[in-house]
Amino acid sequence: MTEPPAGPLARFKVLDLTRVRAGPTAVRQLADWGAEVVKIESPGGDGGLGGERHGPDFQNLHRNKQSLTLNLKAPEGAEILRKLVAGADVLVENFRPDVKFRLGIDYESLRKINKRLVYASISGFGQDGPYRDRPGFDQIAQGMGGLMSITGLPGQGPVRVGIPVADLTAGIFCAMGILIALLEREQSGEGQWVQSNLLAAQISMLDFQAARWLIGHEVPPQAGNDHPTSIPTGVFPTADGHINIAAAGDEIYARLCAAIDAPGLVADPDFATGAARSKNRARLNQAIGAVTRARSSAAWIERLNGAGVPCGPIYQMNEVFADPQVKHLNITRHVPHPVLGDVEVVGQPIELSRSEWSIRSATPEAGAQTDAILGTLGYGAAEIAALRARKVV
Repeated sequence: MTEPPAGPLARFKVLDLTRVRAGPTAVRQLADWGAEVVKIESPGGDGGLGGERHGPDFQNLHRNKQSLTLNLKAPEGAEILRKLVAGADVLVENFRPDVKFRLGIDYESLRKINKRLVYASISGFGQDGPYRDRPGFDQIAQGMGGLMSITGLPGQGPVRVGIPVADLTAGIFCAMGILIALLEREQSGEGQWVQSNLLAAQISMLDFQAARWLIGHEVPPQAGNDHPTSIPTGVFPTADGHINIAAAGDEIYARLCAAIDAPGLVADPDFATGAARSKNRARLNQAIGAVTRARSSAAWIERLNGAGVPCGPIYQMNEVFADPQVKHLNITRHVPHPVLGDVEVVGQPIELSRSEWSIRSATPEAGAQTDAILGTLGYGAAEIAALRARKVV
């Protein structure tokens, strides 16, 4: 198999102390673009924190890494970490905020070893403040960040989103902060402490819904499958299922009415303007749905796209990856795993004209590279065996 080209981040060395999801998501962004990543796990491995080690979730999160097992509570383990820090560019951790200080591996302590170190922390609620020591979980952040109050059918009660959106965005924002700090380091010569947290990430993702309150002083309600402000945009029944139609604005709305042979919906004064359509959305949706039920989803998608009306199918997961456009985007990659065989993982949604991301290796077994990594630090075979016997590695 041809070796993938070195990615644009190949010159950076990253120490990954993260577990579960938000932290691994941040590190995955760096690893896929070529950074050399050492995942530091407890001597028993981190399986079960983010799914079982050989399960889909764990395998998707930790590809492109080396694994070093290390007991950071042991003085010898902390010393090994400090030796690694001396030659590292980035360290990422998502311990509870107080843990790193108790272990003596906080930013101020480690920058004395390496002033160029970019130290990144992800937490539930931030590194300080009244909720600093609370454990953070995605669904808690979805609730406190307002997302669950605007998700679901009107009157249904709060509903969580089907992906861990607070975890994922906190990780992605953290990766962006790391890259900004690395760019700034080119000018200052020094690293800095990058922080992200689930609650702030979730609030940031509210976007226009947050602005409706902050600027318009409107508390957004649940809108179900309808777009909160652009009507008609939502889910409509067909002869064999449902499709999404997004016909916001007078011009696209007129195209929709022409495409479904319902000119009366344009002439009706209750639907003549965006404000009127918003006020009478339930009746408008019912009228459109009465027409769309007459044809199959595929027939409507072809017809509406031909008329310049945004629309699309509503896929189950197996259908997503069977779609010809998804295949064309080449967003997944196959990688051989020593236990699982061929593994397919989700890749990066970003394309650069000259630089590539790649999946170079599958998620490693716990401690698979421990001996090799310690060897680069000058530890001999007898010393490594002694560390292993004392459960330091």
